[in-house]
Amino acid sequence: MKKHVLFAVAALSMAMLSGCSSKPAETTAAATTAAATTAAEATTAAESKAEATTAAASELDPNCRLAKIQKAGKIIVGTSPDFAPMEFKDVSSGKTEYVGSDMELAKYIADKMGLELEIKAMEFSAIQQAVASGTIDAGISGFAYTEERAKNYGTSILYNIERDEDSGHTCLVLKDHASEYKTAEDFSGKKVLAQNASLQQSLVSAQLPADVQFQPVTAVTDGVMMLITGKADALAVSYENGEMLMKSYPEVAMTEFKFDHEDEGNIILMNKEETELIEAINEVLEEVNEAGLYSQWKEEATALAKKLGIETN
Repeated sequence: MKKHVLFAVAALSMAMLSGCSSKPAETTAAATTAAATTAAEATTAAESKAEATTAAASELDPNCRLAKIQKAGKIIVGTSPDFAPMEFKDVSSGKTEYVGSDMELAKYIADKMGLELEIKAMEFSAIQQAVASGTIDAGISGFAYTEERAKNYGTSILYNIERDEDSGHTCLVLKDHASEYKTAEDFSGKKVLAQNASLQQSLVSAQLPADVQFQPVTAVTDGVMMLITGKADALAVSYENGEMLMKSYPEVAMTEFKFDHEDEGNIILMNKEETELIEAINEVLEEVNEAGLYSQWKEEATALAKKLGIETN
């Protein structure tokens, strides 16, 4: 079933739409195609479409989430729009728009699947619960791969893949104290922050001393302010986010310490049982990765955030 799931599903969606017409799907397809092709080519196209529709209908369980999404004509994506340039709000037009590289990815997935996109904004920690409860179809919000997420949720292949030697995860501290943190043991007894339900929270729990005083924060920028005001000692971040935050907040700096984590990139979260949806989205992500589209979206989103005066992470 892995073979061309997405294209078979798209054909099924087209068949559903044509079913609302008084003309059969084959007739509608032939009439449309005839405007630009010969009658023979139109007939061939209609026959191919009918075959694809039949294949999709036989392969997809009507009770699976992908079939329901196709029937509704809409995919619902949850995100936490407080993490520029990946997801953030643009209110410059007088109305709230959810923008960023992850939102461009969500649009691309919806377009490729022939679906309308609905974005549901929520706190980062609530997205996983929404996926599990079925409130949303997928979570796209800068999620990093973790074994815990792979165990409890359906995870896509990686996108936004980083291969740089300087990629990874570390901690931000006050600049004057950066040289004091070189190993995990140097954080013993310190108050360490991380965004709630993030990869960094898992890394703090697994790799820093047991006597660390951990506190989750809703947004990374909240954690930076706690550092600056002396309410915490360290904030766990990715290298990329750390570099951006250092530009906005010269009072902080990254430590020499680096968490041990090999997989660098992001994933989309879905229900673990919905293999058809996972496979269909993975097909789109493979195309995105091969074409290098995400890096383009990220550059554009960074420029937009800068124009709007929004700090990037």
